[in-house]
This record gives sequence, structure tokens and C-alpha cells, in this order.
Amino acid sequence: MRPSIDPVGCSGVSRRSFLRFAAGASAVAGLPILTESHLALAQKFEATPSGKGIHIDANENPLGPSEAARKAVAEIIPRSGRYLIDVQEDLAATFAKMEGLGPESVALYPGSSAPLHYAVLAFTSKGKPLVIADPGYEAPVFAAKASGAPVIQVPLADPRGAATHDVRAMVAAAATPGVIYVCNPNNPTGTSTSRSDIEYLVANAPKGAIILIDEAYIHLADTAPSLDFVKEGKDVVVLRTFSKLYGMAGLRIGVVIARPDLLAKIGALGGWDAVPVTAVAAARASLVDPDLVPFRKKLIGDVRGDTLAWLKSQGYQCTPSETNCFMLDVRRPGKEVRAAMAAKDVYIGRIWPAWPNQVRITVGTRDEMLAFRGAFAEVMAGSTAGLALPQLPNRMDGLRLPRLS
Repeated sequence: MRPSIDPVGCSGVSRRSFLRFAAGASAVAGLPILTESHLALAQKFEATPSGKGIHIDANENPLGPSEAARKAVAEIIPRSGRYLIDVQEDLAATFAKMEGLGPESVALYPGSSAPLHYAVLAFTSKGKPLVIADPGYEAPVFAAKASGAPVIQVPLADPRGAATHDVRAMVAAAATPGVIYVCNPNNPTGTSTSRSDIEYLVANAPKGAIILIDEAYIHLADTAPSLDFVKEGKDVVVLRTFSKLYGMAGLRIGVVIARPDLLAKIGALGGWDAVPVTAVAAARASLVDPDLVPFRKKLIGDVRGDTLAWLKSQGYQCTPSETNCFMLDVRRPGKEVRAAMAAKDVYIGRIWPAWPNQVRITVGTRDEMLAFRGAFAEVMAGSTAGLALPQLPNRMDGLRLPRLS
């Protein structure tokens, strides 16, 4: 497999097939590949100072790459004047072996955002809508709208409780869906959809529908992964990223797992999505570290648990998150609370239209969450009536956000 040259998972690429991929890529060149950073930026206050204050608004991991990953980056920099295809092949093969997959079912990309968009473009159309949870991660919606595909948003089940994907409603939402998207665990709620519900979805989805399962936050939760559906040859595409638990959001590397024919359709739109060798080196070092996932999962989980317990003691309801983010019901327009918190140099996450009185909180370091508590207590003890809200930028209009490359 040649991940950077051949994103479809084949053993090689002919000149003709490469040109076909390039042609497909040029057809979608105007589509911005939206990431969590873009979506957070779109609701960020114009006055937000860079590098100052407490930023718990973009589901980033403040721990950054592990020490082993940083060492791997430093060691490969002198060699990064070359493409180092063998290094990328090794990472893909290592991931495949660790997960019991064939290397033909694995493709590397610079982050998981690009293949997410390509998958929506590849499998939806005017007659094949995108079905997605609400609230859920919004990036697939922009890809569907860019291609003219209808978008059907299905409210989460038990929104005041478990807040999980309503898989039965999602299955029934469209006769001929192109993609049913499940972020599991879910962004922004941090809640997990049960294995039995995912099994129901895969077994009962209308024929021809692709189940796109985004496992960006899987390492932070006890949620059962879905890679076995790929091994069984199902119409399932799974996305993984090193941006969350592994702390590599800025390095940009992700993995797509699917049948080779599905990877081919995704790759035909992606063209040549080269992965930086520094990211490859950091990803491999992270992947083979047996202690990294359990250590960070517990560390982040402990801080999250303390924060949720404190908020509950103050009388506030949160979603029962298993990840590094949760939704907090502030019992008033969330925009007011965001503005008041920003005035105290604590920047919290964005608002989803379906839940206007809730804000998303990213779990930061213990010190950052203690600072959040202090600012939040002050804001909620006072009144935001009459507060002049900073003007929010209108960066989403017309899909003008830049593509991250």
C-alpha cells in the first residue's frame, strides 16, 4: 500500500488512474475541508486574543503529542527533505496489524476531516441524502450542501438523559439515504451510542446506504469500536484521528478504514492527499506506546469527572460525556454566557441551534478547569442582562472557509 500516492489502498497507481484521481480532486477543489478548528473559529469572538486566556472551545488536547512522539518528530526532521513513502507504508501496515485488518482496508490522510468530506461527496447526491444526528458534528452537512444532497437531521434520543443517536429514527428517516453519519462518541455531547444500537443500524439501514462512523473520540471512552464491520465486508466506513487523545491536532493525520472498493471511491475525490512525514513519525510512536491511551484516558476522565460533579453540585445539568467535551445547560441563551465568559478571558465552545441554551465545554487541564469553575460561578451569580455581545464573525456564509492543507 502507498498511502500518500495511492489513497485507495491498492498496491500501485498507474498514470491513468492517478490522472483520474487528480480530475476528481479538481472537481471538488472549491470545497472547503472544514475541521473542528474552522467550526470553532466561525463562532469565536473577534476580540479573542491569540495565545491568551483559557481556551476550552475547540476539543483540543492541551497535553500535545507524547514525549515519544516529539522525539520521533525531531529524529525524522533531518530526513524530511524526502517523501519517505516507506515510512508511511509502515505506519499503515502497523495500524492494520494491530487492528487485525488487511493493509488494503487502510488509508492515511492528513487528518480525518478530508476523507469525511470526500465520503459524503462520494456517496450522497440529490436523490441520496445525508442523515445525521442533531446536535452532531456539523462538517458533513457542509459537504452535503456543497454537492446538492439533502440533509436530514434527526434529534438525539433522550436529550435530557443519555443523549444518544436515535438509530431507529435515522434508519427510517429516508428511503434511499446515501450516508448515515454517526459520530461515536458524539461531538458535541461526548455521549456514546451503544454497540447494540450500532449493530441495529448496520443491519437495518436501507440497501446501498453507507454507514459512516466517526471514531475521533473512541480512545477516550469505553465505547466498543466498529472496525469489525469492515472486516465483515459491511457498507461501513470508519474514521480515526490522532487529533484528540494523542494530542496531534496541529500535525494532521487520520486513518480511514473500509473495504477497498469504498476506499477507492473516497480516494478518487481526494487525489493526492500527502501526509507530512513528521505527523507519520509522531503517529507511529504514539500508536505503539502501550501506556499512552490508558494513561491519558484516565487523566482526562478524572478531570472531566471532577468538573461534571462540581457543575452538578451547583445545580447545572450536563450531558453524560465519556470524552473530552460535554454540553452544559446554562438555562439562558448560550451566547450570553459565552460572551460573559470571554470577558473573563475564558473561551468556551460554540452553540448548536437545536440546543440554544447549552454550550459545549472542552475538558482542559486541571488548572484550566479550575479557572473555568471560578469564571463560570462569577458569571452565573451575576446577570448578563444588558451585556454588549461582541460581534460574531460571519465566516460560515457561502462556505468561504479555507481548506486546511
